[in-house]
Amino acid sequence: MRLTRLTLAGLVVAALSSLPALAADFEVKMLNKGSDGSSMVFEPALTQIQPGDTVHFIAASKGHNAETIPGMFPEGAESFKSPIGKDFSFTFEKDGIYGIRCTPHYGMGMVAMIVVGEPTNLDEAKGVKQPGKAADRFEAIFTQLEAAK
Repeated sequence: MRLTRLTLAGLVVAALSSLPALAADFEVKMLNKGSDGSSMVFEPALTQIQPGDTVHFIAASKGHNAETIPGMFPEGAESFKSPIGKDFSFTFEKDGIYGIRCTPHYGMGMVAMIVVGEPTNLDEAKGVKQPGKAADRFEAIFTQLEAAK
């Protein structure tokens, strides 16, 4: 009987350890120059994740931060603003679109989008007025999001 219980316990542990992780980690780099030659970028500009996943914003170049854009994240979701020049991690809990900007370089188009689960606030996010190059970059990101469907 004892051997059977140990065997059963071993099988349960083996089965549980083979399950996929419930949450995942993603990296978004904050760069002066992207791989395509564009300046002041988040790379990738579009990241699609699930609730409970964590995004690590990596300060690969100095002078950047990551901040949620008012009106461009789901109602009831937590906003954030990282310190300039520092790596920063945030765990996204609520479905929706999160517009992200680099505070000092927002007008230069340094923006990104994190889509968590279903893009529940798509219309609201599209309706947020963007300055300068940010408008063009978000238009390209929304087009990329539509193509990914």
